[in-house]
Amino acid sequence: MLLQLALDDPAHLALLPALSEHVDIVEVGTPLLKRFGLAGIATVREVMGAGPALLVDSKTVDGGAEEAEMYFRLGADFMTVLAAAAPATLAAVARVASAHGGYAVADLICSPSLPEQPDSFPDRIAYVLLHSATDVRRAGGGDDSNLARSQTLRRLGYQVALAGGIGHHNLSQVIQAGPQVVVVGSAITGAENPVEVARWISAQMVDRGSGWPPSMKSVRSRRG
Repeated sequence: MLLQLALDDPAHLALLPALSEHVDIVEVGTPLLKRFGLAGIATVREVMGAGPALLVDSKTVDGGAEEAEMYFRLGADFMTVLAAAAPATLAAVARVASAHGGYAVADLICSPSLPEQPDSFPDRIAYVLLHSATDVRRAGGGDDSNLARSQTLRRLGYQVALAGGIGHHNLSQVIQAGPQVVVVGSAITGAENPVEVARWISAQMVDRGSGWPPSMKSVRSRRG
């Protein structure tokens, strides 16, 4: 089980040196990407060095090859593509990811339904992401249904990431659902002591799940 840290605000970049050792993946969140563009990716990669893997939360929905080429050339290990995108876009992203030794994550945030069959995505898509939308949660919506959906997808053979509203109040339930990746943002970056919270969350995840997914083993060996 891996801990992914989502960075969505410029102020979060200052936390990165202290937090890197406690997380497995650092995410350049969509707001950060839109604010700083490719320079934001390059900056995070430079600050981290050979530390955690780097994910670009681009939520790509078209122009997959062009976007993937930009992100992976700058040192991204992962990028997100909407699962609802056209199969041609998913294939294009996967093809470029493979050429650079990287991976894609299929984000189900706008998908009307879950995949019902195994192998619905190209092989180079390492995970499917069950994402509780920020605007829905801010409007008072959202529930725990993604926890059950995670188990459904895992039974189909998918590696699963869970994101959105994860923190102290629900971490134990999230861990019990058994995703391969747990994405945490404001519960860490908005904490009074972000390092202490990241260390605590990481400690809860030790020896849970099935260990490092093969795709992350490949990324780790590539990063040293």
